Amino acid sequence: MIVASVCVATEMACMSREVKDPVVQADAKRGETQIDTAPSIATPAPEPVRPKVTTETTWSEIVAIPQFKGFGQYILARERIGYKPHMKLADVAKTLPFHRNVDANQAADCINKMIERVDAGRMSYHSIGQDVGLFFFRGRPGAPFAIISAGGGFYYVGSIHEGFPLAMTLSDLGYNAFVLQYRTGGFQIACKDLARGIDYVFKHADEWKVDTADYSLWGASAGAEMAAALGSHGTRHYVPSIVRPRPGAVILCYTEHADYTRHDPPTYAVVGADDRVTKASAMRRRVANLKAAGIDAEVHVYPNLVHGFGMGIGTTAEGWHMGAVKFWEKYIKKDRVK
Repeated sequence: MIVASVCVATEMACMSREVKDPVVQADAKRGETQIDTAPSIATPAPEPVRPKVTTETTWSEIVAIPQFKGFGQYILARERIGYKPHMKLADVAKTLPFHRNVDANQAADCINKMIERVDAGRMSYHSIGQDVGLFFFRGRPGAPFAIISAGGGFYYVGSIHEGFPLAMTLSDLGYNAFVLQYRTGGFQIACKDLARGIDYVFKHADEWKVDTADYSLWGASAGAEMAAALGSHGTRHYVPSIVRPRPGAVILCYTEHADYTRHDPPTYAVVGADDRVTKASAMRRRVANLKAAGIDAEVHVYPNLVHGFGMGIGTTAEGWHMGAVKFWEKYIKKDRVK
């Protein structure tokens, strides 16, 4: 169920007025027509309907939200379980089987904030191809950008949990943040879509007032594999026709991706100590290898935490993103940090 809030313009009632002016009365007696030349009052146009999403809102209602026209199908992860039009947001965790710490109330709050941002011109979706595109959360004009790739084991894209909340936080900090909608079906095709996403931002950087230098790639689980791979090998490795600079930093959440080069970007990694999908030891090993290659790298292991914690709200990892932002900022030229 969606609760709609809308401001309706005040209705103007037509009222008869008795003529009191004696001159006017005299004119009226002579049969002269009196024309009211007073300026008319324009009725304000009603504001657009802004739906209010709750945990009782169904999937089909979310897809049909006017502010999400053309991309509502990408708000929730439909790839794994298929589109369930009558499923309520209360059951959002069922769409994210590889994730934990999923909260339906937080998901509803996230969607409502996205609606507000669309209305305010602070969020938009840009299609790059079939099931490929970028959600753009505007930051300060001229600020660097980050691209976030959510996880899902290449079976689904969990942006509602690992993408949108983080992007809005980065946007509120002044950075231009993008969430990648990529195709499922495997590592290679997803990396191609990330390369296309990077290229798309570069092509539209002037139009969007986005600084392309020292950008960062963020990813969680499968998305972290993508971010690490593009950081190591660049866009051309996955799409030969796309040649763009590698990122200034990569931020990796819980991945066992082991491949690296001696030219990898600075890397910031986070993982839960009790993660059985991505062992904390694997991330420690990756960071140790990067450091041995002379690359700045950090790993942060959070106790009592498993795989797929997202923003980590209410857990030992809550606020982890601020450490990642500070790490990234070390590699943004100081004259652009304001």
